[in-house]
Amino acid sequence: MRRREAGELDAMAVACLLPSALYVLVLFVYPFLYGIHASLRPPRLAGLSLANYRAFFGDEWQYRTVGITFGIAVPNTIIVVAVALLLAYGMLGFYGGRGWFNQSLIALGVLAEPLTLTHNYTGVMLSLFMQQFPFCFLMLLAYISGIDPGIENAARMLGAGPWTVFHKVMLPLIAPGLAIAFALVFVMSFGVFPSAILLGQPAGATRTIAIAAYQQAFELYDMSYASAIAVIMGLFQLAGLVVILLVRQRMVLAATMGVGKR
Repeated sequence: MRRREAGELDAMAVACLLPSALYVLVLFVYPFLYGIHASLRPPRLAGLSLANYRAFFGDEWQYRTVGITFGIAVPNTIIVVAVALLLAYGMLGFYGGRGWFNQSLIALGVLAEPLTLTHNYTGVMLSLFMQQFPFCFLMLLAYISGIDPGIENAARMLGAGPWTVFHKVMLPLIAPGLAIAFALVFVMSFGVFPSAILLGQPAGATRTIAIAAYQQAFELYDMSYASAIAVIMGLFQLAGLVVILLVRQRMVLAATMGVGKR
């Protein structure tokens, strides 16, 4: 009887998981595998070939997009996560020269003339920050709210200062949520496309790897080469995630859920 009941439960679990598994296979796994296959089938060659990958890394105009993309994604990820963490723990604007951002800086004496915030690297960075900061802030705020406030109070009672409490006690507890937020913001930043087109220089300082893939696909109509560039972008994103997870594993592991909200 127990074996039969266990078998029925297993069959029910499989039946419940099957729709989700099919959804993932159809919308994620199959397109990903199809893209890899297409990247290995250059139109002028028979059979499978790595010619597209050799062409990408052999062309400075193409492979330099990797460095440009990292130069946008990594600083933006660090800034977004750091500011979101500080605001979450402690509890933006117009681009024009007459907007409140520029006017506030001029009124404070920080600037003498308005900043140029379009068609350059700065404009892309600000655009990504405003897109991703609310999401990152809410994620970290929800995670920090679940930490038992008694832990922080105990550290303060033992004489630890604010920086020691944050660095030695709270940061290791926040580390899992921080790693997730960092990973998600990095992946979104590395795939930047609209901001780099509309506010940057798509033929120069902000020609990201996503733009390179788009140009090959829809301007030069070489879907095979475009697929290869997309796969390369995915591999670099995966490498970034691996680095984030390795750094996260070096931090102290501890239970984070407490008794109610902070």
